[in-house]
Amino acid sequence: MPVSATKTLRVAVLADSDTRWKWGALTAKRLIPDESDDSDVRLDGYLLRGRATPTARQLQEVGVHADSLREVTSVEFLREMEQQSYDILVLSLVGGGVQAMLHGLRAAWAGREKRPVVVTGYVGVVYEKLADGLLLRHGADLVLANSRQDAERFRAVYDGVGADSTAVTEVALPFLGGAPYEGEHKPYTVVFAAQPSVPDSRRDRTYLLDRLIQHARRHPEREVLLKLRSKPGEHTTHIEELPYQKLVQGKDVPANFRLVYGHMGEVLDHTDLLVTVSSTAALEALHRRIPTVLLTDLGIRETLGNHHFVGSGCLASWDQLDAGHRPAPDAEWVARQGVAAGGASYERAFDAGRERIAKLLARHRGLPPLNPYYTPETAPGYLPGILARHHLGPDGVPLPGAPAADKAPGPVRQIVRRAARGAYRHGVQRVAPVIRRMGEL
Repeated sequence: MPVSATKTLRVAVLADSDTRWKWGALTAKRLIPDESDDSDVRLDGYLLRGRATPTARQLQEVGVHADSLREVTSVEFLREMEQQSYDILVLSLVGGGVQAMLHGLRAAWAGREKRPVVVTGYVGVVYEKLADGLLLRHGADLVLANSRQDAERFRAVYDGVGADSTAVTEVALPFLGGAPYEGEHKPYTVVFAAQPSVPDSRRDRTYLLDRLIQHARRHPEREVLLKLRSKPGEHTTHIEELPYQKLVQGKDVPANFRLVYGHMGEVLDHTDLLVTVSSTAALEALHRRIPTVLLTDLGIRETLGNHHFVGSGCLASWDQLDAGHRPAPDAEWVARQGVAAGGASYERAFDAGRERIAKLLARHRGLPPLNPYYTPETAPGYLPGILARHHLGPDGVPLPGAPAADKAPGPVRQIVRRAARGAYRHGVQRVAPVIRRMGEL
């Protein structure tokens, strides 16, 4: 499938949350081969139905647009891929979802002369389940690494288990950018980037909230913002059982403290100090050379993800920040993370990916079948369960009774789906935490 100015390049992105839609769509746009003209590219988005399917508000906040965008089940998506002829397919899903789609697509494309180039990767910092997540993504034509450090780690895992590591391709996070930090704003603005699941206990989240409010009281000349990812009832990539919006209710907060939503890039435009536990927002801020702190108050622990920033020079506590501490990032550490490389240097970070995709598209005899590391032979006690969650059998073929995809859902079916998803989210966010607390009595 050679790319030319007279042929429309067709790109599809399958995502399962607002964050992954943002990563997948922006990655697709950055990986389009150089000889393609933007006007000759069609981007179709597919949102995998589940607990984190983004709402219209979340999609609008992400700000990434497609030529078409619709919600699908796994089986509906696979049947769509049987009928459509795309050039590039980006799988922006949790690891199990990627693995299921790789096996499902292998079965769907069996005997097909040509198939799309399949791309996958991670939406941000990889600080947990490295081997598990990587092996679930193995089998795609490109497994994207967002930094030099990640590329080295990814290849080491694949090589260590005897899996082909040639798919690992070093790029960068696709949503970095914005104007470099040029000095303090008036008023000086401190932003705490909240995370849905880190930390996960009420005590720790209340502690961080109280320290943020305390910082606002100690520095009345500063504006102190709590940047939230989602509104109550919405879900992102991770479940948020204890939203800060609820924890702040009833608290006496100073006038210079407030909650904000919106696009992170726009918030960073007015930020003088970005504070978080381990959010990818820290990399966005560091890329723009905004002073950035990863909190140590709750320890430096793998479960928090801030261990990833060891060596960054950005680890500090609220006590230090209250006293006026200004972090100084380590240049070598930052460079290995693929950030703080503005302008043309940042754009060139995607060159290897573009070149690899262009070569794969130009193969006259098409691409070989997808070949994941996990098979019914290598992981007979693991793989079938992953596939079954997506209504697929061990061979990747939809199981009997799987949701049909021969027609678009009617109005009644759409209402039932929305109600079911709302009930599921209510159960995850409200009922499940109560049951867990009762179990701890």
